[in-house]
Amino acid sequence: MIGYSCKYAPLELIAAYGGEALMLDAETEDFSRAETLTHANVCCHAKALLTQALDISELVLTDCCDATRRTYDVLESEGRQRFLFQFDLPHDDAACARQRMTRELLRFAKAYGAYTGAAFSKAKFLAACRDNSHALLPNEPFIAVLGARVSPQLLGQIRCAFSIPVENLTCSGLRTLEEPPKEAADFSFEELMDWYAGALLRQTPCMRMTDIAARRTLYENEHIRGIVYNTVKFCDYYGFEYAELKAKSRIPLLKIESDYTVTAPGQLTTRLEAFRESLDLTAKPSGAQPSRTPEPNPMNKHLFAGIDSGSTTTNMVVLDANETLLAFSIVRTGPRAQMGAQAALEDVCKQLNIKKEDFAAIVATGYGRNNIPFATDTRTEITCHARGAHFLNPAVRTIIDIGGQDSKIINLDETGHVTGFMMNDKCAAGTGRFLEMMARTLELDMAEMSRRGLTWDKELTISSMCTVFAESEVISLIADNHTDSDIIHGLNKSIAGKTAAMAARAKGQPPYMMTGGVARNRGVVQALEEKLGAKLSISENPDLCGALGAALFALHGD
Repeated sequence: MIGYSCKYAPLELIAAYGGEALMLDAETEDFSRAETLTHANVCCHAKALLTQALDISELVLTDCCDATRRTYDVLESEGRQRFLFQFDLPHDDAACARQRMTRELLRFAKAYGAYTGAAFSKAKFLAACRDNSHALLPNEPFIAVLGARVSPQLLGQIRCAFSIPVENLTCSGLRTLEEPPKEAADFSFEELMDWYAGALLRQTPCMRMTDIAARRTLYENEHIRGIVYNTVKFCDYYGFEYAELKAKSRIPLLKIESDYTVTAPGQLTTRLEAFRESLDLTAKPSGAQPSRTPEPNPMNKHLFAGIDSGSTTTNMVVLDANETLLAFSIVRTGPRAQMGAQAALEDVCKQLNIKKEDFAAIVATGYGRNNIPFATDTRTEITCHARGAHFLNPAVRTIIDIGGQDSKIINLDETGHVTGFMMNDKCAAGTGRFLEMMARTLELDMAEMSRRGLTWDKELTISSMCTVFAESEVISLIADNHTDSDIIHGLNKSIAGKTAAMAARAKGQPPYMMTGGVARNRGVVQALEEKLGAKLSISENPDLCGALGAALFALHGD
């Protein structure tokens, strides 16, 4: 089995010598093995490739970028592979590039043939070429995955989020050749390799090629309903294409970022499902939790509830058929989403002197939404916050939601529909969890921290937004006898700066609404208003916006 990592690898030539090829595109647990052999700052794709390649005895690479070249250099110096080959890949499909590619194919055939001891089989070669020549795009509605290659794990997660087909149009799924000519059976080996070189180079080009005009066919197809665009940290190639798509394409677009390590699916699942909801695809996603079928709504069932299961708190709202708020509950989530949800349910039932069975429908949202057994349906917090905010203030065009473990910027149109959103990355900086940790460091509760942040004298700057490093900065400032109020104001400014920058990247526009528990912190609110240059609309209970939106979905069923 020979490993490869690029669509330009000579898979058909490998088959002609009786070999089998394996795409090295899996995620890895960590980069510890790779980082013992190369610099830690090498890109994540190269480190993931190196980690997998260390367990492969046969390998063919292409020098598609400097990082891949360094991967080859490391493997060559280690000497673990029985067969190791690197293609000098041209940057276009012009005549001279084709000649170069032909020479590389002849060089590979000589080396691989000598290694295997097998003879070249023209029949096997042509059969493999025909097997890999097929129509690229389907003739039915589909979601296109573009950008940098996706692992099978990531592709599976994307497919689970949608009810229509998902097509992998990245390097890991975009390999297709033209049909061999009828006269190919009479070609000499050199003539066959000349044709093959052209066929490889005439594939839909990857972003490292100089002429990528042909890639437009990937996103100009009339059947595409949405694009999930995968980017890789610190890789510029596909960043350029994404920027062009975002500026010029009318197809709904979701950008994701991967680093080829195995990670928890929580936030990405939320983003994918919110994107699916924004596309208004009527069918349920194939991999989503099935909705619980609500009981028929008899005349005596006029209660509708939404429950927002977050990382810190679980919030529940109860509405009647006239959209009147009857009760609400805010409880700590605790170690299990189900426990927090049950506590919130019992609380509202006690307030209204009712039972669970008295609800016509209960819609769950938040990270724990799929783990609430009594919910009749689920929605993402993106959609629910939009619905709740529009209900509270129809003029709002941008929601800034800062919760326990993440921050979101949600853009709305005049009807309250989501037109775009952005979530923070895998870092708790600037969230409620960040503030809680800083409060513990200062030995204050959250209410007192909020009050003291309004009475500061000296401007302090907390330069690090990393929770761990920020805590170290705070400890140093305490040691330098700075007041709690000045330190808290510095923290508020740093949160506001990070949030305002995120809003700018998301192209947020006033009027703004702030939701989530952090909206109760007046110091953060004031600092953020100053950074935005605009007032923030904040409801009486900003924690409840998501649960309110979920309750409205329960009531109206749309």
